[in-house]
Amino acid sequence: MFKQIKWLAAGLTAATLSFGAVAENERALDLDALLKQLEEGQFAQSQQNKQREQNFIQQRAQQDQILADTRKKRDQMLANSEALETQFEENEFKLADLNQALDTRLGSLKELFGVLQQVAGDTKSKFQNSVVSAQIPGRADFLDNMAQEMGKSSKLASIEEIERVWFEIQREMTESGKVTIFNTSVVEAGGQKVNKDVVRVGPFALVSDGKYLDFNGITGTVAELIRQPADRYGSSAAELQASNGDLVQFGIDPTGGSILGLLVQAPDLKERVEQGGEVGYIILIVGAIGLLLALERLISLTLINSKVNKQLKSKEIKTDNPLGRVLKVREDYPKADVEALELHLTEAILGEVPKLGRNLTIIKIISVVAPLMGLLGTVTGMINTFQAITLFGTGDPKLMAGGISTALVTTVLGLVVAIPMTLLYAMLNTRSKNIVYVLQEQASGVIAERAERG
Repeated sequence: MFKQIKWLAAGLTAATLSFGAVAENERALDLDALLKQLEEGQFAQSQQNKQREQNFIQQRAQQDQILADTRKKRDQMLANSEALETQFEENEFKLADLNQALDTRLGSLKELFGVLQQVAGDTKSKFQNSVVSAQIPGRADFLDNMAQEMGKSSKLASIEEIERVWFEIQREMTESGKVTIFNTSVVEAGGQKVNKDVVRVGPFALVSDGKYLDFNGITGTVAELIRQPADRYGSSAAELQASNGDLVQFGIDPTGGSILGLLVQAPDLKERVEQGGEVGYIILIVGAIGLLLALERLISLTLINSKVNKQLKSKEIKTDNPLGRVLKVREDYPKADVEALELHLTEAILGEVPKLGRNLTIIKIISVVAPLMGLLGTVTGMINTFQAITLFGTGDPKLMAGGISTALVTTVLGLVVAIPMTLLYAMLNTRSKNIVYVLQEQASGVIAERAERG
């Protein structure tokens, strides 16, 4: 029944398709013709199914043969695997016996080769970082190869290799006590590679043309330090290179470059000032202005004091100095009484005091304001430091170094300006007052002389 329904559905589908074709070609078929077409399609489909069944039967025989061949290969491989496992176990036993026999025959030599391998590994790292390798390259490669071969393949070192290790260690000790000159290629600070005569001071330092050099053990290159240490170290390096065997004071770095690296990284005076930032520059400008004013006052007061001293020794009154202008009042008012003359002299002295004390108030203000400006820079730097701590935490101290440097440098700059300004103000003020005291003393003498005449 199900089969009939299936065929009926197929027939309806075919009828639908046929109806569409008829509508397209404008022609119609009757039911008999449609039934005939269904029978022809059923017959063709039956023929195709039979052909497929025959092809499947033929291929099945081939697949059975392939399956049989594959099973046969699998059995052979399993057998080979068992044979190899058996052979591997036998070889393991033989290898254990041979290793035991080797250990027995080596005896104390095994410890010797172990120590030799360890010494070769340790010495290799020392040779790689030693400045002696700049003059004698290739030593570390030999020790590295020997240590790796002895570690990987349990290879025993030969007598020649043992003697070579002893020779290299002894040569390193010997060269450590020598100051020698050799020629090698040096990478200059600008990036150019030039052959130069290099002075090696034991295992401590390399210098050339009065400059310290750095040896890179990984690449085997010698290069100038981009930043050199202080001038006194550079001058000693130049003296060492120009020496003909004389004793020269020279600074060495026994740590293998660590101290020299710290000296190079230390900021110079210009860099320290730059760390102060804008506040630091303002402090220096104010200090420079104060220094110029102080120098002007120092020169002026020195000249005025010299003229006053000459006027004290001379009877001729000259008006190019304060004392001469004060004494001239006596000649200008010859008939004035004592009280009037005293007032005129006081007026003349008071007219000279502002000239003598000119700009001293500014110098005093600078001496007071400079540390306050330094305190301003300190507060600003600490604010920046706390902002960095808020954003990034306290894990990396370098993030806080900028703010702390600004804080400390501005304080130092403020004190550097304030201390000399205070001393200069005290000195200049004292000189100015001394001249005023001379004027007052001479004026009192003039008043006493007029009083005696009256």
